[in-house]
Amino acid sequence: MTIWAKWTDQKTEEIIGNLLRAGVLLAAMVVSAGAILYLVRHGEAPADYRIFRGEPTDLRHVRGILKNTREGHARGIIQLGVLLLIATPVVRVAFSVFAFALEKDRMYVIFTLIVLSVLMYSLLGA
Repeated sequence: MTIWAKWTDQKTEEIIGNLLRAGVLLAAMVVSAGAILYLVRHGEAPADYRIFRGEPTDLRHVRGILKNTREGHARGIIQLGVLLLIATPVVRVAFSVFAFALEKDRMYVIFTLIVLSVLMYSLLGA
């Protein structure tokens, strides 16, 4: 008997709960590390609220965020944490497809694939 033969709804719920917890905790740790680094480097700088300055263009795309993170830029690290937070529910939906497939529940696999495709389109295609 394999591990897949013992698959239950409770096992699925436990794994999904752990995935969500781990994703949120990891994102919080990454954002916190970036925030601490940012405050250490720029905490003494005066705030200027008269002019709104959005994020630089390189922090609006995954490739730029990863590049900034590798270079140790605090804003890139914070943005990476935000990406991890956004990715957490997407990973949950992707895992649900896998779990429903193991349970041989075709209808839920199809519905979950539709949800996953809408999520991916909204994140990547829009």
